Amino acid sequence: MAKRLEHDFLGEREIPENVYYGIQTLRAIENFHITGIPLKVEPLFVQALGYVKKAAAIANAELGALDKNIGGWIEKASDRVIAGEFDDQFITDLIQGGAGTSVNMNANEVIANVALEMMGKKKGEYQFCHPNNHVNCSQSTNDAYPTAFRIALINKLTDYKESLRLLADSFHLKGEEFSQVLKMGRTQLQDAVPMSMGDEFKAFATTLREELARVEESKKLILEVNMGATAIGTGVNAPAGYSELVVKHLRKVTGLDLVLAADLIEATYDTGAYVQLSGVLKRTAVKISKICNDLRLLSSGPRCGLNEINLPPMQPGSSIMPGKVNPVIPEVVNQTAFYVIGQDLTLTLAAEAGQLQLNVMEPVIAFALFTSITYMSNACNTLREKCVEGITANAERTRDMVMQSIGIVTQLNPIIGYEQSAAIAREALETGKSVHDIAVKEKKLVTQEKWDEIFTFGNMIRPQFINS
Repeated sequence: MAKRLEHDFLGEREIPENVYYGIQTLRAIENFHITGIPLKVEPLFVQALGYVKKAAAIANAELGALDKNIGGWIEKASDRVIAGEFDDQFITDLIQGGAGTSVNMNANEVIANVALEMMGKKKGEYQFCHPNNHVNCSQSTNDAYPTAFRIALINKLTDYKESLRLLADSFHLKGEEFSQVLKMGRTQLQDAVPMSMGDEFKAFATTLREELARVEESKKLILEVNMGATAIGTGVNAPAGYSELVVKHLRKVTGLDLVLAADLIEATYDTGAYVQLSGVLKRTAVKISKICNDLRLLSSGPRCGLNEINLPPMQPGSSIMPGKVNPVIPEVVNQTAFYVIGQDLTLTLAAEAGQLQLNVMEPVIAFALFTSITYMSNACNTLREKCVEGITANAERTRDMVMQSIGIVTQLNPIIGYEQSAAIAREALETGKSVHDIAVKEKKLVTQEKWDEIFTFGNMIRPQFINS
């Protein structure tokens, strides 16, 4: 294989002639064997790096900090990176030392070599277009990396929100389907009072739709970038007016409402926006996991559990027990939620670990957020497509359980009082008799007409106050 020779201040290395990355990327892939997940797995991040380099080239050329001809070639090369032509050249591990320098240099080297090739030069002829001097002009990893990270996060959240919205809509549709299914509500896993299964499923939709607003609130914080801060926020090596101009061009090329942080020194080390977004993801994961717990309980059985609903059978559930089918989809979503909850702690510790003017732990923050968003999106889609859409209700069983339950005695409180209602409940529990038989037939505390008035379907799921 043909090779070219490149150097940095640590020495010289041979680089395969067919690759577009250079010596600093090579050192990174030799140094960081952590996740085995390369940058190319997050194409939105690669795209965002292209946006950053393009906007920087345009701004630098306008301000005279970069030769306009070289800037034009960088812009064209960046467009090709944005289009995804060179995703396979972004190979640094997502978790790395150096606060993201390896990612930034991976982008600088690829764009420089793409530009050189378009100029009719050879890869590595950096005197014509240099990764640091030209592609990284007026930048530091400390502003280029987090700016690209934030752009990628915002775009990644778009698909996540859609997955979450579709899941909520699916629960709502099931709520409509189950609107006439009477069932017993439960508190502390004990019989409480009757309700509609439709209301139960619509409540699942409501709690998930609340999260859509929380995600949108978090996105607003992510829109604030520190581009132009360079090393620590002072803007060293950047021309006057660069910060404002580069963010203006970033807004144009990305189509996002990015804003320049008011205090670039604070913005260069602050990770509060990531902490808040991670907290929102954790909150949603907790809610979805709770829903999956409910689905597993409600479908338990089929003979010796609640058996109120049927989940779609997805696969045989045991290597030894014939006929057993497990709730594998809620189970896998539970496990995904546990991962996201754990990543929130990872991110929290990483955010706290920053010192002085930079948080060097941003790569693991990026890894935590990228994987959490991806896994949560996948979990929402899987839960919707392979579980929720196929759920059916055992309406006859749930109604029988309601009418045989002791919990319905609560609705007699306004008629006969708490003490007598409690006595009926105790007798029903001890003897196995129904509340109806004790209250209407034996003790004659309630007439059949009044019973029928109280225990209509409508009054059980939307109780109206009825007195004697």
